[in-house]
Amino acid sequence: MQPVFRHSWTLSEEEAVRLQTELASRISLLDPQPFDVRHVAGVDVAYAKEDDRLVAAVALLDAATLEVVETACAVGTPSLPYIPGLFSFRELPPVLEAFERLQASPDLIVCDGQGIAHPRRFGLASHLGLLLGVPTIGCGKTRLVGEYDEPDSVRGSSSPLIHEGDRVGGVLRTQTGVKPIFVSPGHLISPETACAWMLKLTPRYRLPETTRQADQLVRRELNRLPIRKENRS
Repeated sequence: MQPVFRHSWTLSEEEAVRLQTELASRISLLDPQPFDVRHVAGVDVAYAKEDDRLVAAVALLDAATLEVVETACAVGTPSLPYIPGLFSFRELPPVLEAFERLQASPDLIVCDGQGIAHPRRFGLASHLGLLLGVPTIGCGKTRLVGEYDEPDSVRGSSSPLIHEGDRVGGVLRTQTGVKPIFVSPGHLISPETACAWMLKLTPRYRLPETTRQADQLVRRELNRLPIRKENRS
């Protein structure tokens, strides 16, 4: 699949912040009508220990069975140094390359990161969703911004995640007695629908099956990276 929108990745920190602010105004938190999801994709990125390479992986699942139907990976290097709040600029170029290698297109994407639960309301899931024009959800193990009340301990319990007076997501208990996850809409999806999909994607484990499969895929591919000659002892 190809992006529906592109921009330069050769940016200074100040330029990236300005672009985030501009693009955040284009984010929609309305569900598509109709919203027919046949394939859902999980995205993950992992870094090599010995050099600056990173691997981006996409696992495409059947939305009904949660079985993997296709995978794609790409290797790259960070396009920006590590700067808090600008993580998407660092990782998205190889992520987009991996999506371009898919034969089928997802109807929904789940990112291991944030959507609008971000200081400028434009986390990785929002950025990716806008570039691809696909409904996208951010699913984090930890909170980036916001305050919340602890949800009840039973599966399906949730509480709103509030940042500077705005609801930026939900804190969702996907399994009884386990830590909740932080769900934030990225683009083209409402907070309520985002949380509902997280429950569908977590029938057995704390994290959605999309994230679990993408994580396993990216780790396998990372282990297969050839060692660069200059790094050999």
